[in-house]
Amino acid sequence: MLKNGSQEDIRLIPSAIAGDPEKRHGIILAKSEPAKKFGIKTAMTLAEALRRCPDLKTFPPDNRLYSEYSDRLYALLSEYTDVIERFSIDECWLDYTGSEKIFGPPETAAAQISRRVKEELGFTVNIGVSVNKLLSKMASEMQKPDRIHTLYPCELEEKFWPLPVRELFGVGRSAEEALAGLGLLTIGDVARTDPVLLQNALKPAMGRLMHDRANGIDDSPVVRDEDSERKVIGHSDTTPGDVKTEEEACYYLLSQAERVGMRLRKAGKRAGVITVQLKNSAFKTYSHQKKLSSPVSSASDIYAAACGLFTEMWRGDALRLLGISLSDLRDEDEAEEGQLSLFNSIDTEENDRKIENETLEKTQDMIRERFGKGAITRATLKK
Repeated sequence: MLKNGSQEDIRLIPSAIAGDPEKRHGIILAKSEPAKKFGIKTAMTLAEALRRCPDLKTFPPDNRLYSEYSDRLYALLSEYTDVIERFSIDECWLDYTGSEKIFGPPETAAAQISRRVKEELGFTVNIGVSVNKLLSKMASEMQKPDRIHTLYPCELEEKFWPLPVRELFGVGRSAEEALAGLGLLTIGDVARTDPVLLQNALKPAMGRLMHDRANGIDDSPVVRDEDSERKVIGHSDTTPGDVKTEEEACYYLLSQAERVGMRLRKAGKRAGVITVQLKNSAFKTYSHQKKLSSPVSSASDIYAAACGLFTEMWRGDALRLLGISLSDLRDEDEAEEGQLSLFNSIDTEENDRKIENETLEKTQDMIRERFGKGAITRATLKK
């Protein structure tokens, strides 16, 4: 028996973590390297995955266990640097600048981290070492499991450029097809192509981004996890079935507005920007964003803005995921001062209504905190 009670090492067989196959959640959430060789990808439907690999073993997700071990890994990594950014529940970026004076070169620290994770946490990790987030991410995706890979700029031609273009971070199916139409099949092909040609084939911003990434260019900083949590508050739902009407979509948006609004008020924040994200049944994702006239924290205001965005952006396609995220977060006091400084240009009646909404919903928050989340529920959400 393996550590933590597992009977077999599912990393070494065609296997996947998947949701309930009887519901819309029946998609691939994670897959092993042997499963990957059958063409199984994250977000693929379980039915399609089983067609490609009839012997695929699937296991349900255990979010409580994942969260527990994610936090334990984060605590271990915090011993090496205090600049850590979570990318997902099982991925982090570390800014190792200055830590080499204590723990030695990055490769030495990586080997120590890998050993400690196995001994102390009972699982293995892949570690990518490089000069920026992009290249370290790409390095970590190379041969698995339990490996340490470097991908420095001087190694791009040998290690990075021969990879198929679909391996480049951010290249999806449509981008891969567009690049293939230009005869660009490897990352090196993209790196050596005139960026103007890429901008014409893709959207201008995407063309520039793909050219930069293929050449290993990435200037984005590692953002401390506690700082990143303050930048965006969001929630999304994968729906049990296709959402085909605006009425049904707005039902989900109302539920999400309630959730993000409560989290926003608990953090003592107001949001100045709202984004609505949609994913259709063909797994195509699109979103719209809006700068609000004044920062908000009430679910009613968030919901109104979200529905307005939805009406503008929805293409009439069947939806399988809807989400709301809030950004440009400000402390309540700061947001209030900003509103007062613009008092003459604000509809005072509208401002009073927003204050009443926020006061009412803060009272509801207190009741829910004391008596449980189900103590107060909008009649619309009782289904």
